[in-house]
Amino acid sequence: MAAASLSPSRRAWLRFRRNRLGYWSLVLFCALVVLSLFAELISNDRPLLVRYEGKTYFPMAQDLPETTFGGDFESDTDYLDPFIRERITQGDNWAIYAPNPYGPKTLNYFAKEPNPSRPTSENWLGTDDRGRDLLAQLIYGFRVSVLFALALTFIGTVLGIVTGAIQGFFGGRTDLAFQRFIEIWSSMPELYLLIIFSAVLSPSIGLLLVLLSLFGWMGLSDYVRAECLRNRQMDYVRAARAMGLSNAQIIWRHVLPNSLTPVVTFLPFRMSAAILALTSLDFLGLGVPPGTPSLGELLSQGKNNIDAWWISLSTFGVLVITLLLLTFMGDALRDALDPRKADR
Repeated sequence: MAAASLSPSRRAWLRFRRNRLGYWSLVLFCALVVLSLFAELISNDRPLLVRYEGKTYFPMAQDLPETTFGGDFESDTDYLDPFIRERITQGDNWAIYAPNPYGPKTLNYFAKEPNPSRPTSENWLGTDDRGRDLLAQLIYGFRVSVLFALALTFIGTVLGIVTGAIQGFFGGRTDLAFQRFIEIWSSMPELYLLIIFSAVLSPSIGLLLVLLSLFGWMGLSDYVRAECLRNRQMDYVRAARAMGLSNAQIIWRHVLPNSLTPVVTFLPFRMSAAILALTSLDFLGLGVPPGTPSLGELLSQGKNNIDAWWISLSTFGVLVITLLLLTFMGDALRDALDPRKADR
């Protein structure tokens, strides 16, 4: 009786939690995403807080000239300079640094080995071929990849739901016209279009998001269309029509809530595909603007610097862990929403 009184969503959540691998993958992935959102507090070449000669400074939020700390120049302070570090830590002065005192664009001019340098006590995962700290690159690159994947998944899901619901609910000529449009649109060479637009327009994350969103909704649209074609014949839809509800109300209240199982099931896999797409384009030089932390760029550097094994190994490890977590989440979610899975 207790199990029968639970709502379908509650029973699905309990089935999901019983899958230990999927549940803890979700917990770990969410923890990594939250930590990456606070990357500036974890890896930054500017101190979080400085107390110097009785005054308090917040270098993360303000640009301070070197003369503020007894330097000779009006340029921005280089907090990795040994002279500046000595000035802000001697006597009663003190500073709080991030655990990893390097940003994604920070060049380690004081490295003892030529770039790319192997892992040391200063650069825990080494540096890339430009002298940037590899750990900082991975933290910020992971954040860029995950946020891009979330945005692309959201846009593609919304477009896929809208187009699939219209096709499946109305059917007939509307469905036929949409199907012919999808056939023509899916035959467009996506990679060639990306190359053309990258050559004509300046590369940006927004442009990449728009171009990939134009093609990323079609696969999901087919699943939503099939579910809506099935559900529009149900008795509750006919009852809603008899009660005088409009088509929009029937779709929103009755058809879509019973047609979104494939949408929810495919969300982790769509995120995996989005991360791989961005990484592949960055590897080919067609992705984010130069200077933006990118996992694909690090893989390209690893290919060009075979001896620097730490670049390829660490980047590949981040990608594998991320995709495995998403895959485990997707498998657990698929089992939890499968109507053939009965509660024990």
